Amino acid sequence: MSSLPLLTLMMVVPLVGAVIVTALPGDTAKLAKPIALGASLVTLVLALVAWASFDNGSAEQFQLAEVHPWIPQFGVSYALGVDGIALSLIVMAAILTPICLLAAWNDVTEEGYSREKRYFALMLVLEAFMVGVFAATDVFLFYVFFEAMLIPVYFLIGLFGGARRQYAAVKFLLFSLAGGLVMLVSVIAVYFAGPGGSDGFLVENLTGNLDASTGALRWMFVGFFIAFAVKAPMWPVHTWLPDAATEARPATAVLLVGVLDKVGTYGMIRFCLQLFPEASQWATPVVITLAVISVVYGALLAIGQTDMMRLIAFTSISHFGFIVLGIFALTSVGGAGSTLYMVNHGFSTA
Repeated sequence: MSSLPLLTLMMVVPLVGAVIVTALPGDTAKLAKPIALGASLVTLVLALVAWASFDNGSAEQFQLAEVHPWIPQFGVSYALGVDGIALSLIVMAAILTPICLLAAWNDVTEEGYSREKRYFALMLVLEAFMVGVFAATDVFLFYVFFEAMLIPVYFLIGLFGGARRQYAAVKFLLFSLAGGLVMLVSVIAVYFAGPGGSDGFLVENLTGNLDASTGALRWMFVGFFIAFAVKAPMWPVHTWLPDAATEARPATAVLLVGVLDKVGTYGMIRFCLQLFPEASQWATPVVITLAVISVVYGALLAIGQTDMMRLIAFTSISHFGFIVLGIFALTSVGGAGSTLYMVNHGFSTA
């Protein structure tokens, strides 16, 4: 079973499910929800097979690897692989998605089956992109999935949210796009500082092989960190989360707060620490200060909330401060603790 392209299949299955759900005609549209749930359950089975195939004793950083040329002229590869951190987050996403679909079973029935089809199709597309962003081992491919996730989330909030859904969706999009554009500059700089070649964006090839001045590497680190701080979210770039979580449907909010926000802290581990170890140490005092502010600020604001979703959003800001503290403690115990915290927060929030 390990020879199967499990990671690709975990993206293809929900995408195919989304296409089928969208294309259902007439009376068969009532099958949209069962088909979407079935696709998410198949994805969950594949995730569990991947978990069973994972070798904890392997010396390789990435397992279940798939590497294929994509845009070789620019060093871009279709490269997937997982370590223990990525696989844990993918399995968490695969478990939460069918639960969210069941929770949303009767949430979007006001306008009949066409509305249901759009909602459940977007949820499946989001699941596929969540798997892709955690599995990507090519920096540019990671960036593609990082930005692609914005599309289904924007429509899930903007089309199906509460009274202020348009405001919340646009705010989420603008914050995320701003962070993503800053990261894109660093992504391009990383390629030119790396060894180049047809697979010049692979994380394994870039690690320890960035040929640039200390100042340049620190600026690259800052570009990645800003994007991940927005996604996490950390103070002071956190303000999109309370609005997005409040206006989104509960099932959408679970994936937003429970899974998507983990992309930020996962990115700090995968890219900030791995590609820029010196810059990470250099930035640690500032990052820890921001993390402590996030812990206290989020907790204090959570105390005064009367809306459950805003309460969860502000407590999540506080929780993510603790996760970032564990990451930038720069110890194996801190890293393991932050990973455990990410998974536990995802399930407890759901």
